Amino acid sequence: MMSKWIKLHEIAHARAGDKGNRLNISLIPYDPVHWPLLLEQVSAEKVKAWFAHRGATQVVRYELPNLQALNFVIDNVLEGGVNTSLNLDKHGKSNSFRLLDMAIQVETQKGDKQ
Repeated sequence: MMSKWIKLHEIAHARAGDKGNRLNISLIPYDPVHWPLLLEQVSAEKVKAWFAHRGATQVVRYELPNLQALNFVIDNVLEGGVNTSLNLDKHGKSNSFRLLDMAIQVETQKGDKQ
C-alpha cells in the first residue's frame, strides 16, 4: 500500500462556536467511510499543536459516534473572547477553516491518482 497526504477539507466539513475564551469546533466527514480516519489521526494533541500559535492551552476531544463526528473544545484561543478581544474574528468562526487545512495521511491503492 502507498499513502498520500490530504487536507481535512477534502473529506470533512467543520462548524465553530464560542463561549468566552473557549472555542469548539465540530469536524464531520462528508462520507461515513472517513470516520475512522478522523478518529485515528485527528487527536486532541495534534489539534492543540495546530492552534499553538493562537495560545491554545488545552484541547479536549469528544467523540460522537452516533453522528460520526468529533468535537474539539479549545481553551484560550480567542484572545479573551467577544467582549475583550480586538481580533477581527471575535467568535472564532474562521478557526474551523484553519482546522480543515490540517493534513492527514491516507492509504492509496497502486494505480490510484495521487
